[in-house]
Amino acid sequence: MKLLKNLFFIVLIIGGAGYGIYYVGTNIASDKIMNVVTAELENSGQINDIEKMVADDPSLMRFINEGANIEESNLPFTTKEQATRLLIKRIGFSELQAIQSNAQKGMTNDEIMELLKDIEGKLTEEEILALKVIAYKEFLK
Repeated sequence: MKLLKNLFFIVLIIGGAGYGIYYVGTNIASDKIMNVVTAELENSGQINDIEKMVADDPSLMRFINEGANIEESNLPFTTKEQATRLLIKRIGFSELQAIQSNAQKGMTNDEIMELLKDIEGKLTEEEILALKVIAYKEFLK
C-alpha cells in the first residue's frame, strides 16, 4: 500500500511538472518567436514591405480588420500565449516551424491565402475570430 501511495505521488509530480513545462514553454516560445521574427523583419526592412503588402491586399486587410469589432469576452482565448498553445495543439509544432520558415523566406499572396484556408479548416469559427483579434492588435503596434 505504501508503494502504491509513493508511486501515485511520483506520477502526480511528474504530470504536474510536465504540464508546467508545457504551459511555461509555450509562453516563452510565443514571446521568443514573435521577438525573433519581429527583429528579423525590422533589421531586414521587410516589415515595411509586409505592412504595404497587407495594406494593398483587400482580402488580407479585411481579414485583419474583422478583429476590430469583435467582443473579446466571448472568445476562447485573448492572448498570444493562449493562441500559441492552441495552434501547437491543432496544427503541430513542426508545421508551425515550417510556416515560420516559409514566412521568413517570403510568401506570395496565393501562398498566404492557401495557408489561411488550411488553418481555417483546422480551427473553429470562434478560434479564428480570436486569432483575428490578436492579429488586429499586433498589426496596430
